[in-house]
Amino acid sequence: MTKDNTVKIMQSIQSELKAPKGQTNKFGGYSYRSAEDILEAVKPLLNKYNCFLTVSDEIVEVGGRVYVKATATVHESHSDPIALTTAFAREAEVKKGMDDAQITGSASSYARKYALNGLFAIDDTKDADATNTHGKSKSLPVVTTTEF
Repeated sequence: MTKDNTVKIMQSIQSELKAPKGQTNKFGGYSYRSAEDILEAVKPLLNKYNCFLTVSDEIVEVGGRVYVKATATVHESHSDPIALTTAFAREAEVKKGMDDAQITGSASSYARKYALNGLFAIDDTKDADATNTHGKSKSLPVVTTTEF
């Protein structure tokens, strides 16, 4: 596959992708999109362009804090990856009403959502869920790089 073809595939998927905000935060009264919403919207486009997506997590420690590092990768069928991005979300030390597995799962979902946002050029900066913490501290992920 040529670099030009790779770029064209990703440009097409990014420009055609419509991932509506299918979730509602009842407490804050705003709509948002989840990683599941993005995945549901992108699957037909991946099929159209003969691609597939993998999303994986890795637990990493930085400065004594535990983060979930999510990596989202697009592959063209039978080829090496054509694009990937990573995002990090810090696990809360304690989250009321959640056991340790739920805390990790929550950080994983958050990191995966932002890795998918970076990979598919979805802008969530105006989302209320990016800024409204309802009085609770919330760690934001750091989207690092997207590679083609």
